[in-house]
Amino acid sequence: MNGRPSFLSKRLSASRNSPGKFIALSLLPALLLVLTFTYYPFGRGIVMAFQNYTLFDLTNVHFIGFDNFKGIFSDPKFLGALTNSAYWVFVSLFLQFAIGLAVALMLNKKFRGRGLFQGFVFYPWALSGFLIGLIWKWLFNSQIGVINDLLLRVGLIDERIGFLSDPNWAMISVIIANVWYGIAFFAIMLLAALQSVPSELYEAGSMDGAGGIRKLFNITLPYIMPTVLTTTLLRAIWIFNDPAIIYGLTNGGPAGKTHILSSLMLDRIMYGGDYGAASAIGIVMIGMLLLYTIFYLTVTKAGKLGDF
Repeated sequence: MNGRPSFLSKRLSASRNSPGKFIALSLLPALLLVLTFTYYPFGRGIVMAFQNYTLFDLTNVHFIGFDNFKGIFSDPKFLGALTNSAYWVFVSLFLQFAIGLAVALMLNKKFRGRGLFQGFVFYPWALSGFLIGLIWKWLFNSQIGVINDLLLRVGLIDERIGFLSDPNWAMISVIIANVWYGIAFFAIMLLAALQSVPSELYEAGSMDGAGGIRKLFNITLPYIMPTVLTTTLLRAIWIFNDPAIIYGLTNGGPAGKTHILSSLMLDRIMYGGDYGAASAIGIVMIGMLLLYTIFYLTVTKAGKLGDF
């Protein structure tokens, strides 16, 4: 108002004259957001893993050492969820990658209606995991579900199957839904990688008499291997961490038969209010993912491919 530059304008002017200060001020809002919503919750979770911290007794929060970890490792539900997690990740990842690669190879060829077909293939990736769980819950319904109705009509079954209530079928059912969801991710990523393969390589292979299978294993897969390693690593971590489909379909049932570690962690919070035990499960999951990543990068030697 009086014509004098304000304190803020002086600071901004000074920062522009000093590139380092200007960059620091520009990054400050993003840094505060990351610290507030990522690193603080992470640090708080580590602390709670060693505390007696339940919503039903907030006046009795205190450190209890490794008791939460002892409790979860002696819990049969945790051991069952640990086994389920390995099965859930391995089968889902293998089928998602295999089918996604086949779809990407098909979409890499020119044919009428390819753009429309791509839209249908990529559409599931735009949906939330919980919504997909609800959709497949209706499809698997033992009374009004479409899948039971189709199987009865074609004569493959004589009576309706409780896909989500039968312990023998529940885990298979949630994996089918998860595979359907994850195919789109691999199709998108691998199609982009396939389109970067030089056509000259295929022409040279044809001149050498290589067929389609030989071109796939000697040209296509080696060329897109960095993308394959990256996508499989990321997708394995996401599958391991994401309980949305399981919560939407079975909520961990029947009798905990479909619980994985991430869904069990949420169950401890939502139904038990035990943030200490849930945090301990979260710390175990972080440790497992760290070991898996180190092992994966070491075995595959991904760093030498230039993708890490």
